[in-house]
Amino acid sequence: MTAPPGGERGDRGDRGERGGRRERPERRTRTRPPARVRITAPRTAARPVAGSLSPRREIDEQTGVGEVYMRSLMRAQLRLGLSVLAVVAIALGSLPLIFSFEPRLTTMRVLTVPLPWLLVGVSIYPLLLIAAWWHVGAAERAERDFAEIVERR
Repeated sequence: MTAPPGGERGDRGDRGERGGRRERPERRTRTRPPARVRITAPRTAARPVAGSLSPRREIDEQTGVGEVYMRSLMRAQLRLGLSVLAVVAIALGSLPLIFSFEPRLTTMRVLTVPLPWLLVGVSIYPLLLIAAWWHVGAAERAERDFAEIVERR
């Protein structure tokens, strides 16, 4: 006896070497599968899912996620500090180059003070104050953005 083309309920379609269906034995003894048992636990005893802590708590408890948050803030502050340093270094480092390419500037005087002294002794301080003001404002903005990200989650 061969199985009908659609197969019977429970028929898994045993295939022979050529892919055709084999003949089924006349009687098959079926055993009942063991009864399923569902094991549950109350939600209060469940282990908290990773990431269920707030970012503020992640940072306070110094978890891996908290370290990622802090590293991102520190990286932003380092990038800002290096950019301010680069601007100031380029501005101050360009003065000797300007004086070496244009020697007439070294002989110029402003109110009886040589121009190089005036540039190096006086004009540097406003540049440093502007750079510091820019750095503080940008650092506060980065920290404010970081705080918004932490509070939003």
